[in-house]
Amino acid sequence: MIHTLRNSEFEVKVKAKGAEVCSFRRLSDNTEYIWQGDAKVWPRHAPVLFPIVGRLPEHKYFLNGKSYHLPQHGFARDMIFTHVETTDDTLTMELHWSDITLAHYPFHFRLLVSYALDNNTLQVDYRVMNLDDKEMPFSIGAHPGFNCPLKPENKFEDYYLEFDEDQDLDRHLLHDGLLIGETETVLKRDKKLALTRELFKQDAIVLKENKAQTMRLKSDADDRQVEIKFQGFPYLGIWSPPKPEANLVCLEPWHGVASNTGEPTEITDKEGIMRLPSGHKFECSYQISVS
Repeated sequence: MIHTLRNSEFEVKVKAKGAEVCSFRRLSDNTEYIWQGDAKVWPRHAPVLFPIVGRLPEHKYFLNGKSYHLPQHGFARDMIFTHVETTDDTLTMELHWSDITLAHYPFHFRLLVSYALDNNTLQVDYRVMNLDDKEMPFSIGAHPGFNCPLKPENKFEDYYLEFDEDQDLDRHLLHDGLLIGETETVLKRDKKLALTRELFKQDAIVLKENKAQTMRLKSDADDRQVEIKFQGFPYLGIWSPPKPEANLVCLEPWHGVASNTGEPTEITDKEGIMRLPSGHKFECSYQISVS
């Protein structure tokens, strides 16, 4: 099932599977900003990452010595969310613990994902509730993929990412989706990061201790742009599949990050894991604006 939000200028579509945005379209000229999915390149659009961000060694973790399996980025992106509430320009969807989730993540939780379309801006809210009688370790993050180029006659390399201020960006390197403890500088005292295929040959650009709050996907050859605001997210991922036909870039604010290489560990030892007390909730949000 697909839910639709609409105003006089824009339309957003959200799938019940994964509560995933699958379209953000300007009605006047049919400009589509969200990657439309291609099984040969990347079949998703904008998955919600929960209850982990990134990959675990052997896709496995321990909790109090017992072993559990979780796929990369968790299970929420592949599960059907229940509709809670809809208006013309707002939508709330819910994922609730079940026997299926308990087998991989032994906690009683409620995850609410809400969308609100206001003119050209989509507000995305995450609410994680611990319904269990014990502390709940978790991470959550976003993975929206945007068409790049936004104008068909342009190419991927015509675009760049622009920050509000000059940045010193050191990426944390990955091997097979896991952090290897090494870094590489990708930007030095500049606010523009030019997009190239070479940037993503070593997987995603993973940024820790993120100080940026706004990033824009732009081109000097295109008046269209995407702006994403993500105040308070301590990690940031930037990714594009390392394929010449991959005309997309993902801008990913995270509360969590991939594990380090090595053996599986206790989930509470994983970097970026937050601990939510029993009966408490965690909230975060980000915004996507298009023009």
